[in-house]
Amino acid sequence: MAVTAAEVRELRERSGAGMMDCKRALEETGGDLEKAMTLLRERGILKGAKRAERVAAEGTIGVYVHHDKKMAVLVEVNSETDFVAKTDEFQELARNLAMQIGARSPRYIQREDVPEEEIEQERRIHRAQAEQEGKPAQAIDKIVEGRIAKWFEEVCLLEQPFIRDESRKVKDLIDDVVARLGEKIVVRRFTRYRVGENLG
Repeated sequence: MAVTAAEVRELRERSGAGMMDCKRALEETGGDLEKAMTLLRERGILKGAKRAERVAAEGTIGVYVHHDKKMAVLVEVNSETDFVAKTDEFQELARNLAMQIGARSPRYIQREDVPEEEIEQERRIHRAQAEQEGKPAQAIDKIVEGRIAKWFEEVCLLEQPFIRDESRKVKDLIDDVVARLGEKIVVRRFTRYRVGENLG
């Protein structure tokens, strides 16, 4: 049975599981949301509220240096325990996040970090563009929100398509590792350097 993106998104928001896990669970349960939740719980994929409340104070620094030595990234990725932080999977996640930041230059970690005034400025710009393009007045709000969503995918790390699999977002990659390792994982901060950038 084919499931809709809206159904997958709803299950993901309720369960905290990765997009592909949600899609598979819905397909296997014929689109029944409650049965899909139960299936995720049985498989140990459901993150649950308790995990969200835990403190992630251990971790590692992911490092990426471009082959020409003109760009480098440092990203702090936190877990709840040092044991998980030392696993190969966690270390690989940190490296992948550093490479993502190097390739896509996000300015923020998540959309909640973007200042409201910056979002409003983007809305004004996209509204003016839609009006200049002659879009119907009743469609402009929807067009603007669609373009804002695309803008979040550019400026927020967790919203970006993952460079090694564009069908998935970075937050889905993290959610999958959380499900496998059983601990809360948080991207705390990052810095991206490029030789000669932001001079003068």
